[in-house]
Amino acid sequence: MMNDTFLLLGTYASLGFLYLIVVPLSLYFWMNRRWNIMGKIERLGIYGLVFLFFPGLILFAPFLNLRLNGQGDI
Repeated sequence: MMNDTFLLLGTYASLGFLYLIVVPLSLYFWMNRRWNIMGKIERLGIYGLVFLFFPGLILFAPFLNLRLNGQGDI
């Protein structure tokens, strides 16, 4: 009985960790690397994943800077 409870809590914790941390960070880095070379279907899929993993993405939004690099020193 007690092992089932710990198994259930561990499952919830691991799924929450995947949903809120692992997948959103990998999605951020995927978008950062491929933003200018994505095709239409890939962009549509990425937008769908952004909608699906929005809570995790909003947690990391204040800490990540995805702006493009400028033209360099003037």
